[in-house]
Order: sequence, then structure tokens, then C-alpha cells
Amino acid sequence: MTTLSREPIVWPPQSAPSQQRNVWQAMWRGFRGRCPNCGEGRIFRAFLKTADSCDRCGQDFTGHRADDLPAYLVIVIVGHIVVPIALSIETHYAPPVELQLAIYLPFTLLASLLLLQPVKGAVVGLQWAFRMHGFDETNPDH
Repeated sequence: MTTLSREPIVWPPQSAPSQQRNVWQAMWRGFRGRCPNCGEGRIFRAFLKTADSCDRCGQDFTGHRADDLPAYLVIVIVGHIVVPIALSIETHYAPPVELQLAIYLPFTLLASLLLLQPVKGAVVGLQWAFRMHGFDETNPDH
């Protein structure tokens, strides 16, 4: 028989149900670079560096885990825009490869760079809304 050396951790506590957070509002606020909690403070301190906390409401951002997902989502979004356009132009007009590369590569790079920060903000907002990783105030580990 196994005996526990300490009391088991009950998570989440049954006595304090968590209030549901608005997922779409949190993602929209994050997409705009705003705090998913209050919608006023800035979520980024640099291009892709999240702030440690919101300068308005104090929401802690250090626990987020928006690692590679924003980049994968941007690849999918930009790919779904560029590839049909490229295929359509190639099918109907057949321009030289050099011209296509001169247009599609800069457009793809620019679109990816413009979308990367908003998509990362939306992912952080999604994590906040679902209380994932460091955003769960009832987790005994945080």
C-alpha cells in the first residue's frame, strides 16, 4: 500500500468557480496589441517580445507560451492568400519567373511580418481567455 507524504493538491478548488472569460474579445484585444484583460495596456514591449505585465491593470504575461504557433498560423494565412493569386496569374497570364519572384517574395515577406505580431497577440489572448499556462490564478503551481 502506498502512503502519501503530504496532502494531495486539489486543483482547481471546488469552492471558487472561475468566471468565464470572453474568448473573442481577448483574442481581438491581443490582435490589436492590447492587454486581453483590460484592453488598454500594451501587450508587447518590442516587435515580438511580450511585456512582463500590463502597465494599466498589472496582468502578468510572463507565463504565456505563444512559441511557434503564431508563425505556423501566419504561414497558413499568407499561404492561403499568395498561392491562389500566384496560381491564377500563372494560369491566365504566364509572366516570366523573375517577375513573379520580384512580386511574390516581397509581398509574402511583408505580409508575414505585418501579421506576425497581431497573430501572436491573439494567441496570447486565447491563452489568457482559456486560463492556459501562467494565466490560471487558481493553479497552485503559479
